[in-house]
Amino acid sequence: MHAGAWDRAALAERLAKVLPAGAPDPARLAARIYRRFGEGPPPSVTALAAFMREEKLLEPLFEGKGIRGPSLEPYAMGRRPDLLAAVPLPDLPTLRDVGRWLGLSDEEVSWFADVRFRQDKLTEPKLHHYHYSWIPKRSGGLRLIEMPKFRLKEIQRRIVREILGRIPPHDCAHGFTRGRSIRTFAEPHTGQYAVLRLDLKDFFHSVPIARIAALFRSLGYPPKIARVLQGLCTNAISPPLAGKPFEKLPWHERKALQDKHLPQGAPSSAPLANLCAWRLDCRLEGLAIRYGYRYTRYADDLALSGPSSLARRAEFIEALVGAIATEEGFCLNYRKTRLRLSSQRQRLAGVVVNEKANCGRAEWDRLKATLHNCAKHGPEGQNRGNHPAFKSHLEGRVAHFAWLNPARGEKLKSLLGRIVW
Repeated sequence: MHAGAWDRAALAERLAKVLPAGAPDPARLAARIYRRFGEGPPPSVTALAAFMREEKLLEPLFEGKGIRGPSLEPYAMGRRPDLLAAVPLPDLPTLRDVGRWLGLSDEEVSWFADVRFRQDKLTEPKLHHYHYSWIPKRSGGLRLIEMPKFRLKEIQRRIVREILGRIPPHDCAHGFTRGRSIRTFAEPHTGQYAVLRLDLKDFFHSVPIARIAALFRSLGYPPKIARVLQGLCTNAISPPLAGKPFEKLPWHERKALQDKHLPQGAPSSAPLANLCAWRLDCRLEGLAIRYGYRYTRYADDLALSGPSSLARRAEFIEALVGAIATEEGFCLNYRKTRLRLSSQRQRLAGVVVNEKANCGRAEWDRLKATLHNCAKHGPEGQNRGNHPAFKSHLEGRVAHFAWLNPARGEKLKSLLGRIVW
């Protein structure tokens, strides 16, 4: 019953092959099963078996040993949502199909997906799929970057290119999405009286692992294949390989990293986090519409803006957003919540939005002074940040400012052109 497309007609067809003569009508039984579990992704084998044990229509068959042997049909792709029916996704009904798609053997697919949960127990770096590095946070402490090794990174890039990249995220999600940026994230909030900025805590690590497999199941992949795809995109770190900073983390953070999670540093983590936050975006957009506000999200940065009523309701709205985030498996970092009125500098993801999307005046003045000093005294003594490629660093910053404000950017480009390297 579990090995095939999860719709009423296909389920009735498979039941007809195993039910003996005189058994309940397969179509009727399929309708009862379908009504119990709905038209979404198929239930787990355990849930399906529990339902069948309690199904009164099958009691005579269980008592009389009247059911034939199992019908060993191969798994088949399930039904996709109607909006994604025309999206070209690879058909991967079996593990062998996954191997052919990736150019790997069945054993290699299982090893890269860590189906036996051995990666978190390894002490030999050569056998582990990830490199680890620790970088300082601006707020203090260290952040763990988990970088997949070459072969696994290529596998994850293919999953992004041929599966995840073809599924559009929510319209309010602007991070890690082609055609969207911090500018499209900030522009809907320009010229608003109040801007409320909120932050999700440990965004990648907070994505519920079950939701990742459920996402792949919703795309039509059988449960076993969904778990394999989930395994290819997640990681459970090995404490001996993570280094001494890992031992200094609080217990709950160490536990989250030792369990399967989205690794920060893998190419598949950002699109997966965006898609898994679909319900969060839907509910927060509905909240914004209910009160006449605007809502956008850039990765873990949430932004709500609106008239003066938002300033009066700020604490209430923050509590509602926190409750919704908790229900969806995320958590707000309340210490980073900021409310800015039109009389203050309203800034989102480094973009000032008081009147239009613009660069900050202080940052522009500092960069202008640096370029002026480089042109006048030479660049050798101006690299106070010890950037290894100082010229490229300045070119990138000038390009960023020119992208946000072309008029100011031309002045900076003129100064940059006067520097003798």
